[in-house]
Amino acid sequence: MSSSPSVPPSSSTQGIPDKPVLEGLEVKWGERWENSGTYRFNRDGATRGDIYSIDTPPPTASGSLHVGHVFSYTHTDVVARFQRMSGKRVFYPMGWDDNGLPTERRVQNYYGVRCDPSLPYVADFTPPHEGGDGKSIKAADQQPISRRNFIELCEQLTIEDEKAFEELWRQLGLSVDWTQSYRTIDDSSRRKSQLGFLRNLERGEAYQDQAPTLWDITFRTAVAQAELEDRDQPGAYHRIGFAREGGEPIFIETTRPELLPACVALVAHPDDERYQPLFGTTVTTPLFGVEVPVLAHPLAQKDKGSGIAMICTFGDVTDVIWWRELKLPNRTVLGKDGRLIADAPEAITSEAGKAAYAELAGKTVFSAKKAVVELLQASGDLVGDPKPIQHPVKFFEKGDRPLEIVSTRQWYVKNGATDPALKARLIELGREIAFWPDFMRVRYENWVEGLSGDWLISRQRFFGVPIPVWYPIDADGEVQFESPITPDAAQLPVDPSSDVPNGYTEAQRGEAGGFLGEVDVMDTWMTSSLTPQLAGGWESDEELFRLVFPYDLRPQGQDIIRTWLFSTVLRAQLEHGVAPWSNATISGFIVDPDRKKMSKSKGNVVTPADMLEAHGSDAVRYWAASSRLGTDAAFDPKNPTQIKIGRRLAIKVLNASKLVLGYGDHVGEVTEPLDRSMLAELNRVVGEATKAFSEYNHARALEVTETFFWTFCDDYLELVKERAYGAGDDTQAQASAVTAMRSAIDVLLRLFAPFIPFATAESWSWWHDSELHTAAWPTSADLAAAGDQDGALLALTSTALTSIRGAKTAAKASQKTPVASAVIAAPEESVALLRLASADLRHVGRIEQLDFEVAETLEVRDIELLVAPQTEASS
Repeated sequence: MSSSPSVPPSSSTQGIPDKPVLEGLEVKWGERWENSGTYRFNRDGATRGDIYSIDTPPPTASGSLHVGHVFSYTHTDVVARFQRMSGKRVFYPMGWDDNGLPTERRVQNYYGVRCDPSLPYVADFTPPHEGGDGKSIKAADQQPISRRNFIELCEQLTIEDEKAFEELWRQLGLSVDWTQSYRTIDDSSRRKSQLGFLRNLERGEAYQDQAPTLWDITFRTAVAQAELEDRDQPGAYHRIGFAREGGEPIFIETTRPELLPACVALVAHPDDERYQPLFGTTVTTPLFGVEVPVLAHPLAQKDKGSGIAMICTFGDVTDVIWWRELKLPNRTVLGKDGRLIADAPEAITSEAGKAAYAELAGKTVFSAKKAVVELLQASGDLVGDPKPIQHPVKFFEKGDRPLEIVSTRQWYVKNGATDPALKARLIELGREIAFWPDFMRVRYENWVEGLSGDWLISRQRFFGVPIPVWYPIDADGEVQFESPITPDAAQLPVDPSSDVPNGYTEAQRGEAGGFLGEVDVMDTWMTSSLTPQLAGGWESDEELFRLVFPYDLRPQGQDIIRTWLFSTVLRAQLEHGVAPWSNATISGFIVDPDRKKMSKSKGNVVTPADMLEAHGSDAVRYWAASSRLGTDAAFDPKNPTQIKIGRRLAIKVLNASKLVLGYGDHVGEVTEPLDRSMLAELNRVVGEATKAFSEYNHARALEVTETFFWTFCDDYLELVKERAYGAGDDTQAQASAVTAMRSAIDVLLRLFAPFIPFATAESWSWWHDSELHTAAWPTSADLAAAGDQDGALLALTSTALTSIRGAKTAAKASQKTPVASAVIAAPEESVALLRLASADLRHVGRIEQLDFEVAETLEVRDIELLVAPQTEASS
């Protein structure tokens, strides 16, 4: 059986350069793809089954992209390209996450300003500084400006950053549809974000509460549970005695002695026999003379410190739990500025207690701690010296000072922490989503199971989506926070700090009988959690939304499973009752040579622009695609070995394509067993690569394709080149070789296309009028010429060729040295196969007489070199 695949005519091979190079391909093909709309999403006549939709991560527009972005976004792009070639209409948008704290910090540093909402707007404002990171400008030296001026600078800088990001993404070859883009702060995104919040409010899923709140002193804003991280910090246990009537003092050990005036109780484990007799009694706080109860709670740790702890409002999250569950009073002493407030808690009534507190008022936490320790030492209530320790302390992930807990009015969205049914549904949705790799699912489930409070979504910042509510002020001038005024959907987006609610005038702002506008903005994740809706046309293009939602894929990093992935699942459940996508691919981290995660905060980030310029985009993409999902990849910018391998591969693709096409149009049927065996092996590779892509294992698809490609170049092309040039005057055998070569390179270019799009597009253009990246993904039908042959002959012949080369090397002869005779010994079944390729082996080895013998293993024996005539050898 033989077959003749369709081989393009030679008339399209005239543009092959004398020496193909990678340089310049990014610009050349980027322009062609843009001008021809190669990656443009076409919804005309489409059904949901025709479409593959991607919920692309919107990078934070606050400076520069780093090598980790290139790594993970390449993982997404290879999937998009595979799906497009598999016949899907790929919806591949790009968003820019340009609101929130990172942008504000960048603007402060870049322009040397800070926001002061009390200041008036200045038209045509010129910032005092522009450029660089501005970190040398101290916060005190930053010029205060109005909120509106500050927001204008945020808008201005993020637009410039986004242009730079887009340029780099285009250079990398992301096959994004740039007509499908959005900004998380644009009018459409603010409208949808506010509409989503108002729907949450209508359904009772959003609410406000005056409650203990994790607070960042530096940024003066509330912080949600998902934004926390523990950092080991030095501290000290202070052993302090609490007096009790008619008995010995009770000693507690605390790292926060400055919170003694906020103490509301002592607590021990209910099973702790040492303190059981004290439960229900009272003790008196040192220095401040306040009587507080001794209580029992299972969260108290018998083996921590003295086994009994003081409950303060508030030293840590456990204090909040105790305060809430034991129904204790609130004696807050810390203000939002991180200093002790001026007025002592009402519970401190003694003159001595008030005097002690007066020495602390206005001090920072650090200074207040020092003062309390000195007072305790003077009073004799501090036993011994403080005992140094290292302990984990809560930080805002972007902050540099420990968090405090203050009582504030904030907005929340229910997330399952206090709703068992919602929590169970979120776990169920997580199990409906296919996680790639699957072990990442446990991170999602652990986060959901460990939620301790609803999602705090209000932020005391400036460049964000405003919370769209106002509050009525009654006739006595009291703000009615429990009865917010909401806008109509048609009014959105609104900014309550400057817009006026229906039925009121601006003159009534802040007046009795008028209104007060909410000044807080939403947590940036409240907008980012709606990326499927923002990109997909929810509430603006319902036809598009029906076509793309729920999405097929959410690609992202492992570090934001608890934030972005979880919050998107939550919002999709609350709004639509379904999971937002069917698959979630989770990329690993980029780590430095010491296996430390690369991040801006660690100062070990490598920016990608220089990498792309030095090595080319295909080389960098190859490096990224070589790593499996969920696996961390080490990167050494001083020795980027894998990138160099990728560059070598891309160049080899160009040269191999040129070589194959250089054999001309001697095409016909594939008749020779070796040619058919090669195509059969390639058919196996196509099947394995396709299966790997279907399982989101791009690294495996690249690996099997690349392994075959090097065998094809190093062995097969060498084996058949003489025959392809017409050696032996067997035109049928020549046509078989040329046709098989061209069929193979046609398939290989398509297999490599998702990984190295520039080199493959260039090679493809030399002999095709069509666009490679919208060509069909290869299938068995493309390799039908293999017939019933399998790949064993190619593998055996490659091994035999290696043995022939080895024998010449052992004889210290050039590979071009002719051989008078040689014997290939091999098992009987192998000999039968090798005889089918004997002519090609003779040609490649320059062997006049090649014999075969049966043996246990394959080896080349009795090789006899032809010695050149003396006159020729010496000439």
